[in-house]
Amino acid sequence: MFETDVLEVPQSARTGSLPAESSVRTLLHDVHERYRDLQEGAVADYIPVLAEADPDLFAVSLAEAAGPMHTAGDTSALFTIQSISKAFVLALVTDAIGHESVHEIVGVNNTGLPFNSVIALELNNGSPMNPMVNAGAIATTALMPGRDGAAKFEAIQEGLSAFAGRPLRIDETVLESESASNHRNRGIADLLTSYDRLRIPAEDALDAYTRQCSLLVTSDDLAVMGATLAAGGVNPRTGRRVVSAEVCRDTLAILASCGMYELSGEWMFEIGLPAKSGVSGGIVAVAPGKGAVGVFSPPLDRAGNSVRGLRTCAYLSRALGLNLFASPSP
Repeated sequence: MFETDVLEVPQSARTGSLPAESSVRTLLHDVHERYRDLQEGAVADYIPVLAEADPDLFAVSLAEAAGPMHTAGDTSALFTIQSISKAFVLALVTDAIGHESVHEIVGVNNTGLPFNSVIALELNNGSPMNPMVNAGAIATTALMPGRDGAAKFEAIQEGLSAFAGRPLRIDETVLESESASNHRNRGIADLLTSYDRLRIPAEDALDAYTRQCSLLVTSDDLAVMGATLAAGGVNPRTGRRVVSAEVCRDTLAILASCGMYELSGEWMFEIGLPAKSGVSGGIVAVAPGKGAVGVFSPPLDRAGNSVRGLRTCAYLSRALGLNLFASPSP
């Protein structure tokens, strides 16, 4: 998953606060220079329109929980949020219906199988197992407040915009492309219905889920959204409380165990941060109490994670002392 050059980055002993702003800015520019010419991975093509992404785009943003933002690269580039939306919809649903209900209806355990696995549903008697795989995300979307799929998506769009601190809009071209090619997700939604796991028609749940994945963001947006979780639910861009601190704790716990799918254990072993990726090339990694990193670079590895994004998060985790499991030497 990681090349040896990442392990050569000096491990910071910092486990409290972030270093001075000038040091953070320097590190972001250093990591961007280090990986901008990396030519590994391939742009996603199972959603046809995503295959048109520019593989050279590379953006790194770090939003501090206390407010400052640091950036490097193509941070104005817009891309669809895709599966990263799962983390924030989970937070909104948990805020709406509570910790116990999410645990009972959706689950919190890693499937150990790919994000779009149908077998995982069948093996677990229709339980989605966790909100980060597609089955769990569709079930979670169906739990949003609202009388139907349209109302649920409206609540999602408002909620994710509150996390980002600005209005988010749909990329209609991506939505159309995803809707025409999401055959496996249609099967998953129908299977969830057969196990009585959806509270609305499968078609409505799938439409709302596909729409949430088609919302446009930047690396800055991802960093701010993640920093809102890092700050106990208060958006550092707007000062607005989006969800409770307890919801942030629950969300980050699930991201730590399931956010990077079947590679979540390896991610935590090497990087040590709750994180979520998306097939458009985005990654958000959260350091509770400190802030969050948002990365965008379209070329993906075999598991569907941004290659430059993985390297960047590993580099910054070590250089800034973000790893949750790190402690200073005596």
